[in-house]
Amino acid sequence: MSNATLTPKGPSTLRAASLPKWFAWAVAAGSIVLGLGISAAAGLESSIQWALIAGILFVLGSFAIAARVEGKRQAKDRLATSLVWVAFMLAVLPLASLVWETISRGVKVLDVYFLTHSMGVVATSQPGGGIYHAILGTLEQVGIAAVISVPIGVLTAIYLVEYGRGRLAKAVTFFVDVMTGIPSIVAGLFILSTWILILDMGPSGFAGAMALTILMLPVVVRSTEEMLKLVPNELREASLALGVPKWRTILKIVLPTAIGGITTGVMLAIARIAGETAPVLLLVWGSNYINTNPFSDPQASLPMYIYLQFQQSSGSGAAYDRAWAASLTLIAFIMILNLAARGIARWKAPR
Repeated sequence: MSNATLTPKGPSTLRAASLPKWFAWAVAAGSIVLGLGISAAAGLESSIQWALIAGILFVLGSFAIAARVEGKRQAKDRLATSLVWVAFMLAVLPLASLVWETISRGVKVLDVYFLTHSMGVVATSQPGGGIYHAILGTLEQVGIAAVISVPIGVLTAIYLVEYGRGRLAKAVTFFVDVMTGIPSIVAGLFILSTWILILDMGPSGFAGAMALTILMLPVVVRSTEEMLKLVPNELREASLALGVPKWRTILKIVLPTAIGGITTGVMLAIARIAGETAPVLLLVWGSNYINTNPFSDPQASLPMYIYLQFQQSSGSGAAYDRAWAASLTLIAFIMILNLAARGIARWKAPR
């Protein structure tokens, strides 16, 4: 057989037809235009409606064109990718809309004066005033809750991971799981019935901090427990093989290795309780004046301040603007905590 009979007469390729890289963007742009046109023709005024129409057109258009050009197998892959992108946009758009609405409304009165003055001499219907007393109360209440819950939570997690065996460990794990799902109002009612009604201690920032501690504690335990489980057992075994006591191994090897993740969990737990309103409403009551003593008399907080301003604004006026500005401040506070958690986690991550 000669070589001529083995040589193919024309060029051959195993590469099937494929769409260009800009195909998805083109389909997305076309879907948006068609969605706007259909919404305008049907008289739909809601942006959510045309966004859903555009998403459906994007998914169907990507699948139909890809099936015709690239085949059904590649079309199914593009269908899955399109569904993921549409789901991502549906999740991001409400969040972006919320942040934009808060920023656009909150910057009206947010300035240095607003951050450094209280509502002590300002009527609700009058402009002016600020949130200094609410920021101070939030920092004190959240700080006390963190001081109480972080040591207890970290030590509980160490017990469950390093020492916990038998019925006691199972019972602790069960109650931590139960506490994770406790509504904030239940924690507030528990402290209300014991601290205020039975012990007759009166409303204070410390009472609110105890309710926040109940909400923060299971988050700290769970996050710390998962971080400790990620520490390789080889590190523990190497330390124990050198004759180092177990407590010293935990203190010098396990905790430094997991400190980044533990710090992140603590920061996220603090961010979780910083916006709680129900316990503060029941236990702290709120105040228009500066109260630096969290152990006596009602005290303000940012969530309570926002609630009271919205309640007293009747949908307009100076109180309405102050409520939006306080909401923006609270969002900024939580964002700073999350960024700090990410920075500490990256800084303390094992090399």
